[in-house]
Amino acid sequence: MAIALSMVTLVGAACGGGPDGSAGSGGSQSGSGSGSDSASSGGIFGGEDDLNPGGGGIGSGDSTGAGQACATQSSKAELQPVYLAFAFDVSGSMGQNDQPWHDKSLKWDPVVRATKEFFSDPGAAGLTASLTFFPGANQRRMCSGGTYSSPDVEMTPLPSMAFAEAIDAVTPEPGERWRIGTPTAFVVQGTTTFIEEERRQNPGKYAIVLVTDGYPQLCDGADSIEAVVQRVESARESNIATYVVGVANPPVEDAPENVENLKEIAVAGGTGDAFIIDTGDPEETAATFRAAIDQIRGSAVSCTLPIPPAPDGRTFDKQKVNVTYTSGAGTPTSLMYDQECESGSGWRYDDPADPTQIVLCEGACSMVQSDPDASLGVDFTCEDVIIVPL
Repeated sequence: MAIALSMVTLVGAACGGGPDGSAGSGGSQSGSGSGSDSASSGGIFGGEDDLNPGGGGIGSGDSTGAGQACATQSSKAELQPVYLAFAFDVSGSMGQNDQPWHDKSLKWDPVVRATKEFFSDPGAAGLTASLTFFPGANQRRMCSGGTYSSPDVEMTPLPSMAFAEAIDAVTPEPGERWRIGTPTAFVVQGTTTFIEEERRQNPGKYAIVLVTDGYPQLCDGADSIEAVVQRVESARESNIATYVVGVANPPVEDAPENVENLKEIAVAGGTGDAFIIDTGDPEETAATFRAAIDQIRGSAVSCTLPIPPAPDGRTFDKQKVNVTYTSGAGTPTSLMYDQECESGSGWRYDDPADPTQIVLCEGACSMVQSDPDASLGVDFTCEDVIIVPL
């Protein structure tokens, strides 16, 4: 989903003509030879300095330098890299078989199978992920954010088998004890600390993916959804979203409700509703879990891309930019510039007065996120093609 963007400088077509509309040769009309040097020395990209580096009007006898200034040039950039920090519930309720609704074959096994498939799927290429198990192995330090500030699997480019190996290592053998407790607030706190440190070294878009089958418990003072919401809101203030995947108890007699309030965490994390995974049919559980993770993968894709330097070090001109979207089927569509995103399907600058990034509006963003084979093109033209409010 890290969609490569071809930043193509399409200047030949717009600027390559001579004073009579014919293709310019780039040579000096006056015979002085000075126009070519002036054209390559910099100035506003596609602006008057490029069209008329000698200072005289076009056709005045001075060199236009159009051939050199308007040669097609290309550079490449990518959407912001995406980093997903998984916090994975490994408490006994996921599969210790002490209650009918803690059936390992109905909860742990299908969820783990789908999780392993996601991390090893070639389709996940371009994403980077980490994995933190909670509660921690040390029961006495279970209710401490510091316990979860170093993940069990560090940020690792996908696909990778490291995640499956870690999951296998943490899965108890038959007869072994499972970990107890659900210190959700503290795993969010520790994961946020980890992300903030990681982001200093590797800038990008970061999100927490919380996978749990129950409400917080066994941490005095933090055994509530409200405590988790507080930590999630703090993470969101640091531009870290939180997705929630709730693993429901299977539909067996006397099984308690265990995921209804998880939506509050997702809302606080800025990701809408929680993904609730029904259990009871292992095949259906695995498929639904995988679909939820795939949806998170798509929605986590950044819809922001940095504006690359103008070719040859020239000054970027914000009104000489066109953005196109090409679907996986190969159909190109020109996206409308819409600074207020009123249409919902265009693009805007992060700051119209001093832009550094191109941001897709909601509709265009959704198209890109739902199409793993999509590509974007940013064309730098010679003439104004948009009007940016000053």
